[in-house]
Amino acid sequence: MDLKQIGLIEAAQGPVIDVRCSYLPPLGQALDVSNDTDRYVLVACQHLDPTLVRAIALHAVSGLRRGLPVFDRGAPLHVPVDQACLGRMLNVFGEPLDGGMPIPGNAFRNILADPPALAATLPPTRILETGIKAIDLLCPFVRGGKTGLFGGAGVGKTVLMMEFMHAVTTSMHGVSVFAGVGERMREGHELWHEMQDAGVLRNALLVYGQMDESPGVRFHVGYTGLTFAEYLRDTLETEVLFLMDNIFRFVQAGSEISGLLGRMPATVGYQPTLLSEVASLQERIVSTRSGAITAVQAVYVPADDMSDPAVSTILGHLDSVVILSRQQAAKGIYPAVDPLRSSSRMMDHHVLGERHYRVARQVREHLSRYRELEDIIAMLGIEELSQEDRRIVERARRLQRYLSQPFSVVADHSGIAGVSVPLEQTIADCEALIEGKYDHLSEADCYMRGALPS
Repeated sequence: MDLKQIGLIEAAQGPVIDVRCSYLPPLGQALDVSNDTDRYVLVACQHLDPTLVRAIALHAVSGLRRGLPVFDRGAPLHVPVDQACLGRMLNVFGEPLDGGMPIPGNAFRNILADPPALAATLPPTRILETGIKAIDLLCPFVRGGKTGLFGGAGVGKTVLMMEFMHAVTTSMHGVSVFAGVGERMREGHELWHEMQDAGVLRNALLVYGQMDESPGVRFHVGYTGLTFAEYLRDTLETEVLFLMDNIFRFVQAGSEISGLLGRMPATVGYQPTLLSEVASLQERIVSTRSGAITAVQAVYVPADDMSDPAVSTILGHLDSVVILSRQQAAKGIYPAVDPLRSSSRMMDHHVLGERHYRVARQVREHLSRYRELEDIIAMLGIEELSQEDRRIVERARRLQRYLSQPFSVVADHSGIAGVSVPLEQTIADCEALIEGKYDHLSEADCYMRGALPS
């Protein structure tokens, strides 16, 4: 590739590189720098004066120095797209991390692109079954929509996302694209090997920007993953599950870049461009006549504070919200979904049907009443409750344990084989539990299993 020299490095302050140019490249343009041994990619971010551009480096900057020549790539940052990407682990540039052959460079797509025209998109109209009881019943995923998994550290966000990937690639015969934003490489390594062992890697693509990489990489890797998801949607015309773990780290990387560029922080120290940056990613996750992208995003909640500006901004874009509760996890209820705070805009009897809507509402009523009575039970004992309240509490406890479920992706660690439960079976079981048909079962008989015995 013949590159045109654009200028020289005038200053380097960490990942912030100032380039004295013969002409100003457009904002977002990719620039190349080479020393004797390494090659570096920069992205133009600010025009400081008629001949000075400030860029962010997308590689570790050791080895860069003043006076090195800078070359114009002639295009924004782009990645090679080909169906050979399935079964691979790639970095932000679309280069292999798995030791395999490079992706064929017959076609490229810019990672920062506009969403499809409004007339070309289709509204989400139905739910996507996952086989996970608590989610399918109480906060169903929207096919072609966006779902957020909210929780603090250690409540099971990553495990839940891995189970979604397993479900889509095995039962739905779709493909998955996983974007690891600021991931520990250990987690990426484990996911890669677990998917290989489960035989589902051939229908998945893993894109990683690691925790130790430049904030420019952590900011752009989500766009790279989404670009591959759009390509697979348009060419395979199939179900594409796009997973991002963790979108909060995307916000953090944007905040780092904003600080490095000298912008004044806004609310709680976040970047002033927080709203537009989150929207630029979220608005590209749409369904077209070619296929649907269903997005599942893990969202770290700082100090379990749902009013954090980053969390509130992300919430505004979502169709389904799954809140993972530390209290549920402490009781050993996994997945640790909070049934009363999780929600979906598909929770409507016109969409779900009367029976699903009615059973979901009754389950929530039972669990809500149980939560109201928990303090009284702790202080006075369950014997002090009325006969009706005692019956509700006992059924609510069975429901709570029934909504736990063993997962396939952690079967080796838990020693329990994973199960997937069809939505119709989940509705029938919950209806029977509420009507008292399983009052003879102990709570242990309902815990960590699939469907109840008929």
